[in-house]
Amino acid sequence: MAITIFPTVEKCASIGREKDTVVADMDGTLLRGRSSFPYFALVAFEVGGILRLLFLLFSSPLAGLLYYFVSESAGIQVLIFATFAGMKVSDIESVARAVLPKFYSEDIHPESWKVFSSCGKRCVLTANPRVMVETFLKDFLGADLVLGTEIESYKGRATGFVKKPGVLVGKNKGDALKNAFGETKPEIGLGDRHTDFPFLALCKEGYIVPPKPEVKAVTTSKLPKPIIFHDGRLVQKPTPIMALLIILWIPVGFILACLRIAAGSLLPMPIVYYAFWALGVRVIIKGNPPPPVNKSDNKSGVLFICSHRTLLDPIFLSTALGRPIPAVTYSVSRLSEIISPIKTVRLNRDRALDASMIKKLLQQGDLAICPEGTTCREPFLLRFSALFAELTDELVPVAMVNKMSMFHGTTARGWKGMDPFYFFMNPSPAYEVTFLNKLPYELTCNSGKSSHEVANYIQRVIAATLSYECTTFTRKDKYRALAGNDGIVVVEKPKIKKSIMGC
Repeated sequence: MAITIFPTVEKCASIGREKDTVVADMDGTLLRGRSSFPYFALVAFEVGGILRLLFLLFSSPLAGLLYYFVSESAGIQVLIFATFAGMKVSDIESVARAVLPKFYSEDIHPESWKVFSSCGKRCVLTANPRVMVETFLKDFLGADLVLGTEIESYKGRATGFVKKPGVLVGKNKGDALKNAFGETKPEIGLGDRHTDFPFLALCKEGYIVPPKPEVKAVTTSKLPKPIIFHDGRLVQKPTPIMALLIILWIPVGFILACLRIAAGSLLPMPIVYYAFWALGVRVIIKGNPPPPVNKSDNKSGVLFICSHRTLLDPIFLSTALGRPIPAVTYSVSRLSEIISPIKTVRLNRDRALDASMIKKLLQQGDLAICPEGTTCREPFLLRFSALFAELTDELVPVAMVNKMSMFHGTTARGWKGMDPFYFFMNPSPAYEVTFLNKLPYELTCNSGKSSHEVANYIQRVIAATLSYECTTFTRKDKYRALAGNDGIVVVEKPKIKKSIMGC
């Protein structure tokens, strides 16, 4: 059959569809990309590490040959086996919840989305494993029903095989649609290839989404739900070429990261700035840094209020100032404390004890704090804890922003001890440190402002500087969304303490 037996999606009316049902394929239809390899690669790397990613990459040529010369189903089964075999199903679900939505959301096809979002009931029928895609489709695209390939498992681990009737392609898609809707025909069907014809023929209207590599993806702001929190180490979608580059770079990058960390930890702080630049780490300083407080004046030290991008924020603050600035921390790994070139002091999460400790540290000199309590990768600021505003009037906001091209230097699900290594493993990471004006006395607590007013004002000032958006989300909100714990690091072991779902 020729693909022209169905009209293209541009001819589908999207007005007045509130009572209609739409059934759409995923790869090449809802998504611009026709290949699911990058998303399997994300699962492989985030759960199985570099060796699993390497195994998947080596298996992909076989998958491609089977896809083109045997069947689409055979090719997908190879990808599923290479990615999932032996993995805990709970780990796959974790990646599907915390990692994949960010990448899926950046590849939504505009024409398909216009039709899909206009319908009152939305169903997705896909060859992808349901465990990989269901969370994104329901939580972020508003899908009511997701029909996908079901994977087999044994004692909580995926076997790498699929359940009957097999991969949902061709006739299996048509059968799945009949089982779900019975004799009722959905109003609209959207697909992109001939193996979608069986289910398109069961819809009142069928439309094909032609491949158009140049079409721009829907901006994430137009999706029903913004992605504020996401996890995972990889910055870019791992296409086969990118996956190969990542595998080849990691050994080199780790050695380079060790050199950069050693330079930051062992060299005097006044020359760390120059050492970083020599090692490919860019530090951009904006604004006017305040001079160090003269201890003989018996004045309180300056409290630097920093936006929180990675645990390295206070270190790059110290690099920009040319002198070590101690930092109070909420929860970092013991390894990070050991290799830190600055003094770090753990907060106890007891308001009275923390306030007393911070006051003592300020009596000794300047101090850095990140009142968000946890990092956020997207252009948002989390709610600022107001405790710092009650302790001193010497408040200097600092807008921190970083740039990474290959690896994220934060994690909610993994071992936080690797965070600095992953940041410095980027080929040319960058930190931009912007010093804002010291908070005027009339805007401090001693002038009559409440601590919450002061904290909210500083949050707005930093957000305006960075063109970020203020939110009321907290640390717990983040870990509830991503990791299923409260975000507290157990000191004795390189793991995150399991608890109720948190940020």
